[in-house]
Amino acid sequence: MTERSTSDLAERIGHPFADPDLLVEAMTHRSWCAENPGVASNERLEFLGDAVLGLVIADHLFHVEGAMPEGELAMARAAVVSTEALAQVASRIELGQFLRLGKGEAATGGRDKRSILADAMEAVIGAVYVDGGLDPARRLVLPLVADRLAGAVAGPGEADHKTRLQEASARQYAQVPRYEVSGTGPDHDRRFTAVVRIGGTERGHGTGKSKKEAEQAAAREAWRSLRAEPESRTADA
Repeated sequence: MTERSTSDLAERIGHPFADPDLLVEAMTHRSWCAENPGVASNERLEFLGDAVLGLVIADHLFHVEGAMPEGELAMARAAVVSTEALAQVASRIELGQFLRLGKGEAATGGRDKRSILADAMEAVIGAVYVDGGLDPARRLVLPLVADRLAGAVAGPGEADHKTRLQEASARQYAQVPRYEVSGTGPDHDRRFTAVVRIGGTERGHGTGKSKKEAEQAAAREAWRSLRAEPESRTADA
């Protein structure tokens, strides 16, 4: 990285580095080090940044989402610190263009690889933490993940509401959810509708392009309904 590109990246992430070499290290992939012996890769900063990211998100969720139980807090955090989420953030700030990659890695699209981008994003967080401490790291992280964090809080576990509904149903009603699915339309444009019942009572319905998608949508509606109820139900309720 040139002095100008280091300055450009620092400006982009909103942190003026007292030690710009930290940012250079954060952008240095191990493939570059293989071709330039004696240069430190970003792996140590990545290790630190992973821990800092987890702390920032956990601290935010704990203080802002005071009503969320531990399980939901963990799921919300996991949605934000995933490789996919970090790679999306890195792509949004065009982090790939600043990476120092070996010739082979660069030639095979390394600047767009999710794992490399996610690792580099963690390394940047680690670099900011080393340079300025936790508050600057927090100021970097929270705006970058705000949208993803809001979505995670609104619906943690969105991808598997059937499992979450089954757990809630067993806990509150000692019952297993039952699904009924019907389909309409031609084979090339078929739509499915699912209804989920607990103890014979309809608790949710949903539609989708597949049976699985429709069942998940129905489970999501039912789970949100159960979530709003006090967990004092029993099998006799």
